Amino acid sequence: MTAAASKGVMKGVMINVMGRELRVAAPEGEEQQLAASVDLLNRKMKEIRDTGKVVGTERIAIMAALNIAHDLLNQSGGDGKSAASGGASVDDALVKRKMAEFENIIEKALSDQDKLF
Repeated sequence: MTAAASKGVMKGVMINVMGRELRVAAPEGEEQQLAASVDLLNRKMKEIRDTGKVVGTERIAIMAALNIAHDLLNQSGGDGKSAASGGASVDDALVKRKMAEFENIIEKALSDQDKLF
């Protein structure tokens, strides 16, 4: 974590999730990590959309979130322990912050979708 992020300095950042422009708050200095998270989310959502089995942005977002959580648990051995680091604990605070960021992105995308109808 950067010094600015540890002090709580937040910065508004524009992101694009499945063609929707969103402004989100990100700790200053972590814009690249946010961009990587957005790229991952977009890839997962597009994979799900392209299967044609899931319809609707909300359902696609939920399935993408579940897939990302599943991948995270598989990387950590499924029990909160990192398989790659010999059993060291996963940084729970980081995981919670990233999940909160994803939740905010999904909630914003869904609220914008409601305005269309």
